[in-house]
Amino acid sequence: MTIALGVLLLIAMLMLGVPVGFALGIAGAISFLMVGSVTALTGLMQGVVHHTTASFVLLTIPMFVLMSEFLNAGGIAHDLMLACDRLLRNVRGGLAVACVLAGAVLAAASGSSTASVATMVRSAFPTMKALGYHQGFSIGTISIAGTLAIMIPPSIAMVVYGIITEESIGRLFMAGFIPGILTAIGYIITIWYCVWRNPTLVPSQTADERLRAGDQDTAKLEQRGRVWPVGILILMVLGCLYSGVATPTEVGALGAIGALIISLLMRRMSWNGFVAALGNTARTTAMIVTIIFGAIIFGYFMAFTQATNTALDWISRSGLPPIAVLAGIMVFYILLGMIMDQFAILVLTVPITYALIKGLGYDGIWYGILIVKTAEIGLVTPPVGLNVFIASAASGVQPGEGFRGVAPFVVTEIIILIILIAFPQISLFLPNWLG
Repeated sequence: MTIALGVLLLIAMLMLGVPVGFALGIAGAISFLMVGSVTALTGLMQGVVHHTTASFVLLTIPMFVLMSEFLNAGGIAHDLMLACDRLLRNVRGGLAVACVLAGAVLAAASGSSTASVATMVRSAFPTMKALGYHQGFSIGTISIAGTLAIMIPPSIAMVVYGIITEESIGRLFMAGFIPGILTAIGYIITIWYCVWRNPTLVPSQTADERLRAGDQDTAKLEQRGRVWPVGILILMVLGCLYSGVATPTEVGALGAIGALIISLLMRRMSWNGFVAALGNTARTTAMIVTIIFGAIIFGYFMAFTQATNTALDWISRSGLPPIAVLAGIMVFYILLGMIMDQFAILVLTVPITYALIKGLGYDGIWYGILIVKTAEIGLVTPPVGLNVFIASAASGVQPGEGFRGVAPFVVTEIIILIILIAFPQISLFLPNWLG
């Protein structure tokens, strides 16, 4: 009964529009008082604040966000988009495929999905619109390409999962690499299938054909776009990460400094851009850390009521096979992702579901990849669908049209999720091989 009251209080506060982090903290504190003392609650809150702010691992989050913001402010991400388009100029619908390739490369240079989408929509959508791409298809492609930033390492979502579960963030990064590449390939296949089914989604001419026809806009695009700056940054980040030279936190700091230096050397970083990057990083980090604060307090309340042990006992008595329990949890996360912020879902539910999964004998690293995959799906499904709303707001396209454009990619995401569940070694091969 106490658990139900605490959850209902949290839901009520969220429905009233209270920010997620504050709703979690207030609901957790009030609910904790139902089963504990004021003295215990005061000590808990002091300990949570100190433990969280003093966490060396938590510094990974602002570092990766800052690296992404510097890439955006320096226009490096825009160059990458143009370079990918030039690479695929012989392919019909090549600019859509270029969005996926650029999203994959940006993901390997930063861990922020929202920053990736915001960058690509500014870089790609005006050109896609001018060339005759279907607007909904364009927004859907850009939105789904941005989700690669939470699967391909380095990933802020994996950092948060690692902090909550105390799993190795380095191993999580390794585990996400192959599933991330598989996901990008799935997106490209989906684009080709959609173009095959409905050729009107993309222009009738390739970039090469437009060049031969004397299209001046295409000729100007051909002369722009350099990929070497972000290539250097990716080599530095992944090299330091997988060689063991630096920890994930140190890699994030090196990446942020590297992005700043490259932007300065290319004379792309203005003072206003630098200040905006710092401000955006502070806002994003404050939001994530506040959610973590609140969720830890609410999590202590759930732990105090023995909710996890009760759930484990119920499952063991129910006779359900472990795979059925896992499938139910995945459906639960997909549905929850449609109505809640992804970081809130992670910090609120993972302490419970992680204990269930470990109790059933599953690997915690593999489970983390599955959770991140469901977060990807939640970023593009209504009614929340944060990536679609960001792309729609920046482009002026109605969100409904964007959600229709992204629908085929959601089907692909679910198929890939099933593959990752059926074949755990896809996720575990690299961390096991590299140790």
